[in-house]
Amino acid sequence: MNKIVSSSLITLSLAMASVHLSANDNVVQRDTSKVTYIQEIRNATIKVTYADTTFLIDPMFAKKGFYEGFPDTHRSYLRNPLVDLPIKPETILEGVDAVIVTHTHLDHWDDAAQATIPKNMPLFVQNKEDQKIIQSQGFKDVRVLTQATFEGIKLTKTGGQHGTDAMYRIPKLKAGLGEAMGVVFEAAGHETVYVAGDTIWRSEVDQAIQYEPIITSFLKQGFMDPVSMEQTVNELTNLARGVM
Repeated sequence: MNKIVSSSLITLSLAMASVHLSANDNVVQRDTSKVTYIQEIRNATIKVTYADTTFLIDPMFAKKGFYEGFPDTHRSYLRNPLVDLPIKPETILEGVDAVIVTHTHLDHWDDAAQATIPKNMPLFVQNKEDQKIIQSQGFKDVRVLTQATFEGIKLTKTGGQHGTDAMYRIPKLKAGLGEAMGVVFEAAGHETVYVAGDTIWRSEVDQAIQYEPIITSFLKQGFMDPVSMEQTVNELTNLARGVM
């Protein structure tokens, strides 16, 4: 199977995605009229334009340092966000057809985003709990994603986990970590795209990258403990070496 993986965790060039290897190792140029555009904005916030439809994922629009550091996390003394938003929120929202909120942690769905995004914008969330939270914030079209079709695009929820199993065995940590999802995008004539979300490398990630014919994968981490970070980077590096 042909796989091309890119990650915001490590520097694997997106230029790799401009070509892929066929079964006989010949380089085949992609059909650039069907390219997926992925714009990484800040932290976990990205825009994905896929099959002529644009999704905003995990919007956090607050100014640099607006929020206190997250308690009991690595470098919790640092205020969040750590850097300025490079684009005005109004500009980020230009052309957006729907929003995907992988989970409702502050660094993935903050007050500034809630105040800026139109209340009638379609939003996809991971479960009914998040649906209720976002509906209570005034949003009218909040959809729980398992598998859905939007503008001809098949969206499939994938699993993930914020931290290690050992972390989830501690009740206080488990409650704070909560659940999170990833999303697979599929459309006729287009390559499959997998946005892994806020997860360490787990069996759910292995399962998701079995999609054919090709996958561009993005891991979007707001916070990851150093051990989990190292493990996930090693997995991605090994996979990329296997491709190259």
